[in-house]
Amino acid sequence: MGESQEQFAIRVRDLVVGFGRQTVLDHLSLDVRRGEILGLVGASGGGKSVLMRTIIGLIPRQGGTIEVTGRPIGGRTEGAATTWGILFQQGALFSSLTVRQNIQFPLRENLVLSQELMDEIAIAKLEMVGLRAQDADKYPAELSGGMTKRVALARALALDPPILFLDEPTSGLDPIAAGDFDALIATLQKTLGFTVFMVTHDLASLTTVCDRVAALADGKIVAIGPMRDLLQSEHPWVRAYFHGKRSQMLQHEMR
Repeated sequence: MGESQEQFAIRVRDLVVGFGRQTVLDHLSLDVRRGEILGLVGASGGGKSVLMRTIIGLIPRQGGTIEVTGRPIGGRTEGAATTWGILFQQGALFSSLTVRQNIQFPLRENLVLSQELMDEIAIAKLEMVGLRAQDADKYPAELSGGMTKRVALARALALDPPILFLDEPTSGLDPIAAGDFDALIATLQKTLGFTVFMVTHDLASLTTVCDRVAALADGKIVAIGPMRDLLQSEHPWVRAYFHGKRSQMLQHEMR
């Protein structure tokens, strides 16, 4: 038992989640290894974000178990902020707070630190994600899409969490900015060693930064493994996703 807790950052077993009469996740099971970047793909509306939000306690479950860093996750998530950081799809920065204040928000909520130390941490996190100290006094409305994502990433990493959840991190970015953001995630993961759970439909991200890819269809994980394994999958949805015209064009460009 101890060995499995050491090996896996997240363990999901027989997870059932639904809304009204609709079952979205149907006895889904998934293991996320410590220190890997796992990409989760699935059809639009197929439950990718629902799975992520259920793991972090934002959506209740009807059945099944979830363990994060070896601890069962119940309906409440006390202390969870120090266990994981979250980057929501559009960044979800507080518009009335400066960049500095956005990054300091998790620190204020969870720790008792001097303002001086919080300022030092905020600048360090900004520089970690490739932004400058002078960006700290800007407001979200003054940031480009790529900068918004980087500030949101800095906030997600404010408490040095062992697990990072990313919900469509490159959506809304042009291909160059998306590629830069992927490279940043890969570099930070190698440097800091955290685990990444990435919900994405970006084939370039899946190919370039993910150690393994999990495919969600019909409420279950129907395939999981390195990208080369998913390309060999016989599951109809997985084949359609990875062998459609758009996928083949991208794979050809990336060779």
